[in-house]
Formats: sequence, structure tokens, C-alpha cells
Amino acid sequence: MLNFCRVVDVLSSQRLIPAIKIKGWPDPILKSRLFCVSCKMTEDPTETKALKRSADDALVETEHEDKKLKTDQDQQNVDRKHPKKKVALLMAYSGKGYYGMQRNAKNSQFRTIEDELVSALIKAGCIPEGHGEEMKKMSFQRCARTDKGVSAAGQVVSLKLWMIENILASIDAHLPPHIRILGYRRVTGGFNAKNNCDGRTYSYMLPTVAFSPKDFNQEDMSFRLTSETLLKVNRLFGLYKGTHNFHNFTSQKGPRDPSAKRYITHMSCGEPFVKQDAEFAVINVRGQSFMMHQIRKMIGLVIAVVKGYVGEEVIERSWGEEKVDVPKAPGLGLVLERVHFDRYNKRYGGDGIHETLDWTEEEPAIAAFKDKHIYPSIVETELHEKSMVNWMATLYIHNFEATVTGNQENKDDDDDNGNASD
Repeated sequence: MLNFCRVVDVLSSQRLIPAIKIKGWPDPILKSRLFCVSCKMTEDPTETKALKRSADDALVETEHEDKKLKTDQDQQNVDRKHPKKKVALLMAYSGKGYYGMQRNAKNSQFRTIEDELVSALIKAGCIPEGHGEEMKKMSFQRCARTDKGVSAAGQVVSLKLWMIENILASIDAHLPPHIRILGYRRVTGGFNAKNNCDGRTYSYMLPTVAFSPKDFNQEDMSFRLTSETLLKVNRLFGLYKGTHNFHNFTSQKGPRDPSAKRYITHMSCGEPFVKQDAEFAVINVRGQSFMMHQIRKMIGLVIAVVKGYVGEEVIERSWGEEKVDVPKAPGLGLVLERVHFDRYNKRYGGDGIHETLDWTEEEPAIAAFKDKHIYPSIVETELHEKSMVNWMATLYIHNFEATVTGNQENKDDDDDNGNASD
């Protein structure tokens, strides 16, 4: 009896009673026979073990609640120190070596730009570590889902952040040098980078030998684009302006699908320039939105016309209901230059509370990043891997006529809502 009473006494004084007090149970329970040191010898020893297990369970639960309370208190302290605000971040990155912009949390072997961004935001203390796998909790949204290898000079993402001190420098400290946050703006609570974007501008850098005649040596980088050919190129690009049915310029879009109609406001090729003894040029295109691979196919078809593989009437024919075999130019030279928020700026830019999303102050930093990270990467990769040269060697297999009825490409290449980047 003495030994048993000692067990009960230890349990009640060191574990069970403190746990019960935390639960807020009344004192009468604590004075009951269960905790009496002069308990009866008829008590079953198995009850002693059960009591000990109950005490252990109560202790574990109490420790868990204490830990959770401490975590909540720490979270509140962080929130008080750094307010959480909805912002738009201006991003620039070189897409070489990445599987596009959009993160795939379930498949970490394919590294994306968002993987790097989320990791940096957590390490900088801008978002809770527990939200890294569920960025929807931070209202995260990207403006454009750039494809594998595609770069950006003006990508914009929106999310809620803790506004820590020196926020840009803190985030960039945890990013590789070819990915940078160049600016941020406070936005409305309901702002969505994708839904509020009403225009996107892309550029496409390519060697001008792409516009050489088809019987020209395609590997001869001494080719120089004439002013006459440049005029023809821009005249053909001008045909794309306006609203057209681009179902032949993407996958999984039928000719009567309303989402295949897209509005292009501008498309042209700039003056050529020489890099490492090879001549390059930059094509710029702006539209409300683009479907997957649309821009690369628009450029690919013009190249085929200029080189003499097909007549220019194919461009207008491609907007008809029949399937047309449209070649897709390589993805290397594609860059998301800028995203536009004209309607948002008109409504909120002058309300005295929110800032205009025009990024004028960041223009020098954008230009410097392109000159240091994007353009050199495109030039070096093209000259060594010859992606454009190798692609041009396949143009002869396209007949540019109606193809068999059915899907042109695999469904995996398509975007569910039709608003992904090229």
C-alpha cells in the first residue's frame, strides 16, 4: 500500500494534477479519492498503469497546446513588427535551365523560377515557412506563365507579404544573380496580377540569318539583313494586327472556340545589330493575351514566308477554319518584356492611396539586367547550340496546307484558360 500510494502521490503532484489544473477542472476533483495518498489497498495495479498513461497523455497534450500558443504568440509578434500588405513585385530573370515560371510543388525535380522565388521569400522572412507549399494562402498570382527556357524583364506577381526592412535587398540576397526583384508597389486587397493585366509585351531575339533565302547557307553568320527585307518582314508582321482566330497557332483549340480569338495591337522587327560577329534583331509584339506557343508560331510562319517556303497568303488562310501546318520557332529568344495594367492604373493610380503600376523608375535597372543576363545568354546559347539554325533545317518538312483533322499537338502543351504566355 505504501508503494502504491507513493506512485499515486508522484503522479498527482508532478503530472496529472498540473495537467488537470490547466484544463480548468474544479478543485473538488483534485480532492477526490483518486488523489488521496491514503487510498485503499484494494486498488487494482492495472488502474495505476492506466492512470500513468492518462497522465502522460494529458502532459503531451498540454505541451502541444503550450507550443502552439507560443507559435501563435511569435506569429503575432512578427505581425505587429512587420505589417502584412498586398503588393505587386516586378521580376526579371533568365529562363535558361528552368522549366518555366509556374511552380509544380508535386514535382520538385523540374526546377522553376517560382521555386527560387518562394524559397527566397521564406528565407528573407516575408512569408511563413508553412505557406511555402500553399501559396494560395498568400493570395499569390503570376501575370504570365512563361514556358521552359523563356526569360522575363518585366514579370509581375502579386501576393501578401510581411513588409520587412530593406525588403528588396533581403529577397535578392537569397536569389541567384540571374533572378532579381527590381521593384514593388502597394496594390488593392483584391488585386490579381493575372486578372488585372490587360496587355502583355514580348520580345523575340533571333539571328537575322533566319530571314535569309532558303538556298542560303543557314550556318553562315556573316549574313546581313537588307533594308528591303526588313521592310517586307515588318509588312508581314503588320498583318497580325487586330483581332484574328489563332486556333492554328496553339494546341487544343478548335476554329469555333471563342478563346482562340486574340487581339494584337503591335508587332514589328527592329533594326539589326551585331554581337560576336553575328547579326541579331529583336521582334516586339503586344497583345491583350497570348495562347501557348502563339508568338513562336506567328514568328515561325513569317520566317517561312520570307525564306520562300510558302506564299504570304498562308497567313490569312491560317485564320480560317481549316487546319494549317504552322511551324513553331525555337523558344530561346523569347522574353516577357512588360505587362500592362491600364484599367487598374486609370481607376486606382490617381486615388492618392495606391501607386501606378508603370515601373518607370525601374527602367534603368530593367535595361541593365537584360544587357547583363538575358541578351548575352541568348547570344551565347544560339551561337553554341544553333537552335535557330537547326530549326530552319526542318522547315522543308512543312507543307503549310491543311493537315489531318484533329489535335495538332499534345494536350500537355496547352493552357487550361488560354491565357498562358507563349
